[in-house]
Amino acid sequence: MAMKHFTIQDAATMYGVKEWGYGFFGINSKGHLEVYPTRDENLSCDIHEVVTHLHKKGIRTPVTLRFPQILATRVTELNEAFHKAMKEYDYEGDYQGVFPVKTNQIKEVVDHIVKAGYKYRYGLEAGSKAELMIALSMNLHAEALVTCNGYKDESFIRIALLALKAGRNVLITVEKMTELPLILKVAKELKVEPLLGLRMKLNAMGSGKWESSAGDHAKFGLNTQEILDTVDTLERRGLLDSVQELHYHIGSQITDIRKIKAAIKEATRVYAKLVKRGVPLKYLNVGGGLGVDYDGSRTTFHSSMNYTMEEYAADVVYTTKDICTQEQVPVPNLLSESGRAIVAYHQVLVVDVIGLIDTTHTKYRVELSGQEPQILKELAYTRDNISVKNFAEMYHDAITQKDELITLFNLGYLGLDDRAKGEILFWEVCRKLSRILSYKSLKYIPEEFQDLNKSLADKLIANFSLFQSMPDHWAIDQLFPVMPIHRLKEKPTLSATLCDITCDSDGKVEKFIDLKDVRDEIPLHEPKSGEPYYLAFFLVGAYQDTLAMRHNLFGSVNEAHVIVNEDEDFRIQQIVPAQTTDDVLKSVHYDPDELVEGPTRRRKISANSDANEALKTALTEQRKLHTYLEMN
Repeated sequence: MAMKHFTIQDAATMYGVKEWGYGFFGINSKGHLEVYPTRDENLSCDIHEVVTHLHKKGIRTPVTLRFPQILATRVTELNEAFHKAMKEYDYEGDYQGVFPVKTNQIKEVVDHIVKAGYKYRYGLEAGSKAELMIALSMNLHAEALVTCNGYKDESFIRIALLALKAGRNVLITVEKMTELPLILKVAKELKVEPLLGLRMKLNAMGSGKWESSAGDHAKFGLNTQEILDTVDTLERRGLLDSVQELHYHIGSQITDIRKIKAAIKEATRVYAKLVKRGVPLKYLNVGGGLGVDYDGSRTTFHSSMNYTMEEYAADVVYTTKDICTQEQVPVPNLLSESGRAIVAYHQVLVVDVIGLIDTTHTKYRVELSGQEPQILKELAYTRDNISVKNFAEMYHDAITQKDELITLFNLGYLGLDDRAKGEILFWEVCRKLSRILSYKSLKYIPEEFQDLNKSLADKLIANFSLFQSMPDHWAIDQLFPVMPIHRLKEKPTLSATLCDITCDSDGKVEKFIDLKDVRDEIPLHEPKSGEPYYLAFFLVGAYQDTLAMRHNLFGSVNEAHVIVNEDEDFRIQQIVPAQTTDDVLKSVHYDPDELVEGPTRRRKISANSDANEALKTALTEQRKLHTYLEMN
């Protein structure tokens, strides 16, 4: 029977594009990855063509591609989801979102979000003085809110209150009791009545990696008694009208919609009880946590979510109205601080594969002459006779034989040639076993063989730094979708993991998304000599830019902002060059001029002045270049 031809539909299924891509990504008839920035199939462009175009302009990989239209789409979808739910449930309040700047502080990103959100009176949330300066500089709608969260000192509070006095809608969230006297002191000095929010600690918890950020032991927020004490203090001072908002946050990337429902029920009860006590609350802020389905599984797994944005908005709106109706109080205007869901999709990291590490000797096969040591004959026998009937026994023999091989070598009874042949024979046994385990006739695979494919996986070297471009994968095991951006009409022949170019054993990607589980390897193509092979990491738009680390002094990568036009065309709106070697050296307090002169000035080198000058020239040229490998 002829083998089935590999199709782009097969590739889409293999990499799960339809599931995690959420309509923003697909595969075109060329077998290239396509982006649909408005989730409209009539507006798209070929990502491989974008990378090729940039390469011709001298912008090499690794490169970050930003799609501003995706940002606009996500801002619109979030606001419309709430407006649709409010219309459906006859909700008499309003919705205003704020984007938390901490999620992605890149100027162009915030600019695009503010522009897209202007008609929705979409605001910004600042958690530091620097972020507040960013928020106040933006061209926000006159009614848009700037919310100030996190711990604050007097200068933070002063800037916020001065901005309020100047006409901006700046709302200060009280995170702890000691902040309130300071806020009131500065407000009195400036002769301005503050706009205040009260952040409460809910009993309800989130789900996923950040569920411990809520509850009784949360870092931020006031407990019930502290909220009552704050209300009493403000009432005594005649400032109760300044309390505009009740706020809570139960964690980032909430995976389970039931947790969201539980939190909004509890929070709305607190809101209603405070309103009944005479607190003139205007807003209920449901915080962040709206998730992103990184693996496309629609589950409560930490890299997924079991709900949609529309379900999220509908549940928040319905539950709030239901509780307020029970309590017979007016519904609040709703605020949310979704960040991850807004920015994750807009950013794609494209890297080039620069090599393959053959850890299992796939390019070699051993044929014995009969004169080899007995241990090699035994390994060869195991390789030639392992079958579906005896694979467990034979594999155990191979493990024992390999151990004996190393022992004999260490005792001096075997030479290097013998050791090399023995290692090749062992891996031949493993590869044959892997093929046996793939037989459909096998109803049960023993647990000891579950990790075999991982040990057989090839290692592809990709020209990037995991610590610079995807620190969350290293730090908290965050999964990001990864796949080739071309050759998607070809069936992959490799089962691989990825290594970056840092001098760190942790600089690797060995966990990949899967609809049913986490994969230890991913199907990829064998690189062709003289041709680039590009891989892309997706959904990296949230947090990765600012959390990036300069491990090995690899700096930021090249960046291109891409606008998709009709007729599958595109234009490069902006290019942000990668950090140069000069940039990263200065960031750790070196003087590049001294480093260029150092090799010749600090040592008494007289042997070859021409070489010294050539070295100086090479170092001078490198100062202007980016820190990644320059591949042809």
